[in-house]
Amino acid sequence: MAISSIESVLQQMRAISQATQAGERSSAASGSEAVGGGFAGELKKSLDRISDAQQQASSQAQAFELGKPGVALNDVMVDMQKAGIGFQMGLQVRNKVVAAYQEIMNMQA
Repeated sequence: MAISSIESVLQQMRAISQATQAGERSSAASGSEAVGGGFAGELKKSLDRISDAQQQASSQAQAFELGKPGVALNDVMVDMQKAGIGFQMGLQVRNKVVAAYQEIMNMQA
């Protein structure tokens, strides 16, 4: 990879970081407004989906424990597994992003 392409990637990362920081400031002021497109937006959507799956599985497990009708054990178990797999996937993506960032930061100029 040429130095110019690495510098281009770094500039894009800085622009995304600045856009994300500006978006965080505006979303903090306007409530739960969605973050724009790009990597940061997709990452936020993915994290929201993982969080929603975990909350749904937890509430369904609680409903089953309380004996609410219409909640089957197999549905609870499947939802718990889906939430666990989603969390593990998110964790692996985070690990890959951190490893890529560290590799870029350790490159010689």
